[in-house]
Amino acid sequence: MKETYLFDYINENEFHKLERSLKKYNMLAYKKLYFEYYPSLKEGQFLGEVISTNKSNGTVTYKLKLPTDMLFAKVHGAIELYYIVYEQEKIIMLDKLEPVDILSEGHQSELITYKGVMVSKEHSDKDIFKINLLNMIQK
Repeated sequence: MKETYLFDYINENEFHKLERSLKKYNMLAYKKLYFEYYPSLKEGQFLGEVISTNKSNGTVTYKLKLPTDMLFAKVHGAIELYYIVYEQEKIIMLDKLEPVDILSEGHQSELITYKGVMVSKEHSDKDIFKINLLNMIQK
């Protein structure tokens, strides 16, 4: 039988909050994460780009970019999963989902959308300005 990797978390509660927010506001990225990327990771197919390696600990840190809307990525940044692989122990340590600020804010309270993009309550003027500017550039 083929050995699979186990998932562990650096901060499990915070990570699950970000996952729930991702599910609510970006279903495409959530589906890819759960139904394609997680099974691949468990089988030992490490996706994304290598950020760093630590030979003394035997760890490799990866950054995996999740699919998202182009306008969302330009306003808030790309959605990325950071994880650490422990080769000897067969453990994948799920670290964080980026952008943390908008995902954690989306978990705490209901966010509004403007022209199909989530708008932060803290920086709503800035986000709306970015969305309008990007729409003007595209025309």
